[in-house]
This record gives sequence, C-alpha cells and structure tokens, in this order.
Amino acid sequence: MVKKRTKKTGPVARYGARYGATLRKRYLQIEKSLRASYPCPKCGAIKVKRVSIGIWKCRKCNYTFAGGAYTPQVEIKKE
Repeated sequence: MVKKRTKKTGPVARYGARYGATLRKRYLQIEKSLRASYPCPKCGAIKVKRVSIGIWKCRKCNYTFAGGAYTPQVEIKKE
C-alpha cells in the first residue's frame, strides 16, 4: 500500500514518520532534481531525463551522455 502524496512532502510521504524530518527533506530535494527535465547540451531542448545512474538521454534528439548521478552537470567544489 502506497501512502498518499501530500503537497508539503511530495514523494517522500511514503516514508511516513520514519528516518527523521531532516533526512526526508534532504531526500526530497535530491528526488526533485533527479526527476526534473534539463536542457540538452546538443539541441538545447528541455527534454533530458535520467535513464539510469549517471546516464542521461534527450527525448528529442536521442543524444545520450554521461553526467552526474542526480543532475546532468556536476558542480566541482574548489577548496
């Protein structure tokens, strides 16, 4: 049985009261970026979706490329 999604918690409502609010909020941000559409680096259309971990594909021009696990562009932090 899947719990009903709510406006505030969205897809992480399935975890109920488990795992703590902070971890659920953090996972909510990750899951939102994971499911979002991104611009294609080749054709520019906002049609890029994740196929699997690190594999991204444009649904318009079928361009497949490697990227990050959660977003196609990886930010590198300089210390």
